[in-house]
Amino acid sequence: MEDEEMEKKVQQYLQRKGFRLTELALQEERNRVSTSSVSDVELARSENDPARYYDGYSKLRTWAYSSLDLYKHELLRVLYPVFIHCFMDLVAEGHTQEARSFFCTFREDHELMHSRDLQKLEGILSPSHLEEMELARSLRQNKFRIKLCEYSYELLLQYLQKTQALVVLGIINERITFEVSAGQPSLISDDTDVVALVGTSKDLAKQINQKEVHWGLLEDSVEERMEKALLESDKTEAESKDADAEDKKKSSEGGKQGGSAKKVKKDKLVGGATGKTNKSETSLVSVAPRVKPELTLPVIPVEVEQSILEDLRNRAQLNSLALPSVSFYTFLNTHNGLNCSSISHDGSLVVGGFSDSSVKVWDMSKIGQPPKTSSPSGENGSLGERISASDDGKRSYALFQGHSGPVYSAAFSPFGDFLLSASSDSTIRLWSTKLNANLVCYKGHNYPVWDVQFSPVGHYFASASHDRTARIWSMDKVQPLRIMAGHLSDVDCVQWHVNCNYIATGSSDKTVRLWDVQTGECIRMFIGHRSMVLSLAMSPDGRYMASGDEDGTIMMWDLSSGRCVSPLVGHNSCVWSLAYSCEGALLASGSADCTVKLWDVASSTKALKTDDAKVGSTNRLRMLKALPTKSTPVYTLRFSRRNLLFAAGALSLG
Repeated sequence: MEDEEMEKKVQQYLQRKGFRLTELALQEERNRVSTSSVSDVELARSENDPARYYDGYSKLRTWAYSSLDLYKHELLRVLYPVFIHCFMDLVAEGHTQEARSFFCTFREDHELMHSRDLQKLEGILSPSHLEEMELARSLRQNKFRIKLCEYSYELLLQYLQKTQALVVLGIINERITFEVSAGQPSLISDDTDVVALVGTSKDLAKQINQKEVHWGLLEDSVEERMEKALLESDKTEAESKDADAEDKKKSSEGGKQGGSAKKVKKDKLVGGATGKTNKSETSLVSVAPRVKPELTLPVIPVEVEQSILEDLRNRAQLNSLALPSVSFYTFLNTHNGLNCSSISHDGSLVVGGFSDSSVKVWDMSKIGQPPKTSSPSGENGSLGERISASDDGKRSYALFQGHSGPVYSAAFSPFGDFLLSASSDSTIRLWSTKLNANLVCYKGHNYPVWDVQFSPVGHYFASASHDRTARIWSMDKVQPLRIMAGHLSDVDCVQWHVNCNYIATGSSDKTVRLWDVQTGECIRMFIGHRSMVLSLAMSPDGRYMASGDEDGTIMMWDLSSGRCVSPLVGHNSCVWSLAYSCEGALLASGSADCTVKLWDVASSTKALKTDDAKVGSTNRLRMLKALPTKSTPVYTLRFSRRNLLFAAGALSLG
C-alpha cells in the first residue's frame, strides 16, 4: 500500500512540474513489470537483442515521414539524435556488425545535414573508439536540444505512449531536451539552428553573446577626414560652376541663352542624380556610429593621406546594377608549391608564399613588359596578368628567404611598405618591400601559423595558429601584446574589425569568435558552420561579418546580435577568400571551385533593418554574378580603395 501511495505522489509531482516524458517512462516501466509474463532468461535475451534498435528507429522514422506536412519537418528533427545513439549503443553493447548494418541502412536520412559528423562516426568499429573519438565522447556526454511547437511535442508524446517503444523512449529521455514553443511550427529554413548539443558551444555562445559590442567606425578616421575634405572641395567646385553658369546665362542672348540654360539644367540633373546615388550607396558607412580607439593608433604620413584622397575622388560607386571591374592574376609554373597569395591595397604588388619556405613579390608595374610573360586578355575577358614563377632568364620578382618551413600566409600593410609572412616554422616575419629585406622575426606561437593580417591602420597585426590561439602583435615588439585562447581546435583565419577594437577568428572547431583587443576576452561566438572556417571579411560600416567554410557555405552575421543574417549557398568547394566592396553594397567570394561570385549585400541588410524580428528566416543574399576561371582556384580577393576587384590564384593542371 505504501508503494502505491508513493508512486501516486511521484506521479502527481511529475504532472505538477510538467515532466511528461518522465511520467510516461515511469508508467511504461510499471506496466512492463506488472504485466510481464516472460521468464527472466527470455527477458534478458530480449533486452540484449540488437534488433530492438532497428525496429524502434524504423517505426519512429515511418511515423515521422507519414505525419502531417505542417509538422513533419519538426518531427523529423528527432530522428538524427535517435539514429546516432541507437548506433553508438549497439557499438557499446558489442554488436559491431549489427551497428554497421544499422548505420549503412539509415545514414541517407541525415547525409544532407550531417555529412561531416557521419564521416567521422563511420570510423567507430569498437566500444573503445567511443572513448577515443572526441565527437563520439561529446555526443554521449551531452544532450541534444530540439525546438518543437506545442502540437508537434504532443504528437510525439502520443506516439511514444501508443507504441511503447522502450528503446526510443529511453534515448529520448536520456539524450534529448525539448524546447517547446507556443504557436505555429518554425520555418523549414531554420532547421540548421534547431538541433544542437546542450552544455557545449550553444550554451556557451548564448552566455558570451550577451556582452556588448561597439561595432561602429573610429572617430576622426583618415577615411572620414578625407571624405569630408572631398565633399567640401566638391561643394566648392559645384558652387563655382553654378556661379559661372549664372554669369553666362545673364550675358548670353536669344536662342543661345535658352540652349545654355537647358545645358545648365541638364548638368544639375545629372549632378543631382549622381549625388543621390553616392548618398544611397555610402549610407551603410556614413550612418555607422563612431567609437573611440582602444589601441594607440599610428600617425598617417601626409603623402599617404593625399594618396587616399585621390583614391576616394576616383572611387567607382558599386551596386547590384554597377558591378566591379575584375583584375585576375594567375600564377603559372608553381608546380603545386604555392600555398597562399595576397595583393596590396592598390593592386600594385602581389605576393606568393611557397612550400619551399620562400616568399616572392611581384611588382605589377614591371610585369608584362617582356612579351613572353604577359597575356593580352585574362580569364572571363577581364584584365588579366600571368605571373611566372620560373627562374628562366632575369628574375621578375623579389625573393624573400628566411623561413625554415612552408609559408602559409602573407599580408601587405595598408600602404604597401611592409609585408608579413607566417610559416609552419611557428614564426612570423616582417619584410620591407622598399628594402627587400627581413626586418623582424616574431616568435611566440608553438606550432604552425596559418594566417596573419595587418590591422586597417597598420602597425598592429594578428596571427592564427595550430596551437588553438590567436595573438595580437605590434611591429615594434617581438612578443605578442595579447593571446586569445578559447577555440577547441586550430585557428585557421583571422580578420580585424574596421575600428581596430576587435578581431574575429575562424576555427576548425566550426565556430567564429569575436575578441576584444584591449582585454583579450571573447565577446561573441558564432555557431552555424558545419565544417572548418577558412575565410572572414568585415563590412565597411563594421556591423556585419561574412565567414566562409570548407564546404563552400558563406554565412553573414550581425555583430551586435550575434545572429546569422543569411546563409549563402553557391560554391561547391572551400571558400578561401571574402571581400566587401568599399561602400559595403557587394560581397565577393573566391573558392577552390575556380569561381569568383558577387553577392548583393545591400538589399539584405536593408531588409534586416526594417524587420529585425525575422533575421535569418526569409532573408537570402542574392548572387549577382558568377565569374568562372578556366582552371584556377581563387586564393585571394581584394577591393582597392577605388573599388576595383583584384583576385589571384595558381593555375591547376590536375
